[in-house]
Amino acid sequence: MAPVAGVLLIAITVVLAGGVAATALDGPSATVPPSAVLSLSATDDRIAIDHRGGDPIDVAAVRVRVSVDGEPLDEQPPLPFFSAAGFHPGPTGPFNSAGDDTLRVGETAAFRVADTNDPTLEPGRRVTVEITADGRPVATLETVVESG
Repeated sequence: MAPVAGVLLIAITVVLAGGVAATALDGPSATVPPSAVLSLSATDDRIAIDHRGGDPIDVAAVRVRVSVDGEPLDEQPPLPFFSAAGFHPGPTGPFNSAGDDTLRVGETAAFRVADTNDPTLEPGRRVTVEITADGRPVATLETVVESG
């Protein structure tokens, strides 16, 4: 009876160890958002996000939400894009659909908000940009619009 119990205990240990390993490998690491140091600037109609350090950011997994003085833009930037309602065509850097799809350290991703989008960017107004990756927060950035 003792050898049967020993084999059973070994089998249970192997199954549990396999479950723990599978959880550790497939679990939280797959849903952890990138950790990055980002900065924001806004001049007239241009919003720019500089990647200053940390993990690269997959633009296809990112959602950007822009507010001006606490009010969300009517049209939010779809990423990546080239021409979209509420924005001037041709964003720069990884936000451009023809560009690299990863925002890396030292790069800037920028877009220009059209006058048809409301609220408009005007000097002195506060801009807030919330960035999420796969639905998880990456950064909330704020700046004041400056004259270009």
